[in-house]
Amino acid sequence: MSDVMDKMLQQARKCAEEIKRYREVQLVSHIDADGITSGAIIAKSLQRAGIEYDMQFVKQLDENIIKELADRNPELTIFTDLGSGQIEHINNYGLNAIVSDHHRPQGEIDLHLNSHLFGANGSFEISGSGTTFILANQLGNNRDLADLAITGCIGDMQYRKYGKIVSLNREILENNPTAIIPKTDISLFGKQTRPVYKMLQYSSDPYLPGLTGNENACITFLQNMGLKYANDEKWRRWIDLTDEEKTNISSSLLQYSMQNGLSSYNISRLIGESYILLQETEGTEMRDASEYSTLLNATGRYMRAEIGMAVCMGDRGDAYEEAKNLLATHRKNLVDGLNFVKENGVTQLSHLQYFDAGSKIPETIVGIVAGMSHSSNNRYLPIIAFANSDDGYKVSARGTQELVNRGLNLSDAISKVCQEIGGAGGGHDIAAGATVPAGKKEIFIEKLNAIIATQIKKPS
Repeated sequence: MSDVMDKMLQQARKCAEEIKRYREVQLVSHIDADGITSGAIIAKSLQRAGIEYDMQFVKQLDENIIKELADRNPELTIFTDLGSGQIEHINNYGLNAIVSDHHRPQGEIDLHLNSHLFGANGSFEISGSGTTFILANQLGNNRDLADLAITGCIGDMQYRKYGKIVSLNREILENNPTAIIPKTDISLFGKQTRPVYKMLQYSSDPYLPGLTGNENACITFLQNMGLKYANDEKWRRWIDLTDEEKTNISSSLLQYSMQNGLSSYNISRLIGESYILLQETEGTEMRDASEYSTLLNATGRYMRAEIGMAVCMGDRGDAYEEAKNLLATHRKNLVDGLNFVKENGVTQLSHLQYFDAGSKIPETIVGIVAGMSHSSNNRYLPIIAFANSDDGYKVSARGTQELVNRGLNLSDAISKVCQEIGGAGGGHDIAAGATVPAGKKEIFIEKLNAIIATQIKKPS
């Protein structure tokens, strides 16, 4: 056991002892996949411990929400996958709270479980769901929830730095082999549910020049390999292929990428780890942690995180069907969003590029659209997206691991700008977000460009 894990377990025991003093608690979590799995993990562990709970999901924790929580006068509030950046407000409003989070802490609170406090980076070493999984296992034997912890970490893109999960996430994975196993495989999305050509067509990380976004080219690529990609008029998925067919496709893609100028870094990302959830049915979205996290994200983006949580809690009936419907809507909206960016283009500055979606793309998915559209724009600059929100602009920023390796830290950059002009923001080095007051878009982007210019080193 690592020294950091040992310290986190000690703090988790302290938090768990506090929780056991109450018969009912208030739970608050984030609406993304990491937040939904975090909420499900703590809710399931409380349920098993005989402790009642009231669940609330929020897209962003701020002073107003904390005040509303305090006005309800709960005996105990548990924050998961958020809270570390709002400790000052939690203290000011007198909330008796436990914070289980992985974002950079701002302020001090006694019952705070966060890897940063013990020397581990919450951007890639452990997610909010992993942190909450550690807490849950001090409330009882909840090791079977490890699959949710890994699903949340994948949804939080914690595998991107090294092409696989490492550190504390790795400890959770390897200590729970009956719940989830890693598998070295092609790193394209959709191995359980997508036709093979669709995996190639929608690949954005890595970006495949000439194939990404081009359905006909992907079909031709497979035909030229001699692959029988359809069986009885039904398109085959990756899991339907033989091992020999999978090897041939992987080898051909590696060769194709080298011939088409893909960087050695991106070529290395074609093969990576997949995470198979052993308790789930093969061919469903829940069998693969990447697809599962996408399903959960779809529920949260449309303010139906409770549906995602119900799926995490075991509902494979109405909640699962509703989640799949939301995923279908989500995919349509993403296509519409990508078409908007393609038609309207992006504005490029010296150290970033950006677009303003206004009300054309929902603020809850504009960050995903930004990430997906990155591959068809300048991959050597971070991309910033604006969308209208009730209190100004919702800002979503996305980078690449190559840029992070050269010094990019979007969380630090956005936090600094927000401190200067107002608003609130943060996140991780590779992906961050903010809320910016109306009328301050131009000054925000100008200052952000200047800060990023100081971060990114020229390639050697």
